[in-house]
Amino acid sequence: MATFSDLMNLLLCFFVLLFSMSSVDQEKFEQIVQSLQNSFSVLPAGGSSIGEGQMISAGISQLEQLDIYFKEANSKSDVESEDEGEEDLEEMFEELGLAESEEMAENIQEMIQNLGIGDKVQVDVTAQYARLTLNGALLYDSGQGEFREDAVPLVQKLGQVVEEYAENQIGIEGHTDNVPMASAKYENNDVLSFFRAMAVKTYFIENTILEADKIRATGCGEYSPVADNGTPEGRALNRRVEIKIYNSYSEP
Repeated sequence: MATFSDLMNLLLCFFVLLFSMSSVDQEKFEQIVQSLQNSFSVLPAGGSSIGEGQMISAGISQLEQLDIYFKEANSKSDVESEDEGEEDLEEMFEELGLAESEEMAENIQEMIQNLGIGDKVQVDVTAQYARLTLNGALLYDSGQGEFREDAVPLVQKLGQVVEEYAENQIGIEGHTDNVPMASAKYENNDVLSFFRAMAVKTYFIENTILEADKIRATGCGEYSPVADNGTPEGRALNRRVEIKIYNSYSEP
């Protein structure tokens, strides 16, 4: 009878323990941790890891960090999921922007061919804009920031193309080669390139439906070459004006 009674008591304790662990909420978890902390030699000597750099050894002195560890792990998982979602969104916008830029470039190429300036304007695209590039020698005399009189028809035709995108943001950039220059009006290449970009912007504002707040003129000087400044041909290519028409997914 004594043996049977002991067995029943042990079974009862066993099932009570199972029941108590069947649904663990925050309050029960804290109670269990507190109970184990007040005991000794519950776990064997040695250690097992809780997270990186944290160990349980000589009992359970670090069990109170279990809830912190699991919260941190869940937090890291949420952050990684958000980062992946942002990357996917950026890729989607980049693809949409590139598709719109390519469509604009096709229309621009057709327009400049119809206007007879296809051989004077280079058109290319990025995920942010369609770009029209002109050799500076077509517009300006050496060291001058105002375009020549004979360049007005070319600028006028460019205005016809660009005003088809009057609702888009427009960026006009002036570029020079690396040959130092100084004059009473333009002290260096940075200033010269800015005046060249402003000359085109001013013409567009005065002679097309484009609004000033939609156009940004920038002088880039010699710092964005597209060819080798060590040769006359390369320097000629670097002296240029770029007109960037931004798609609806981007802005300057």
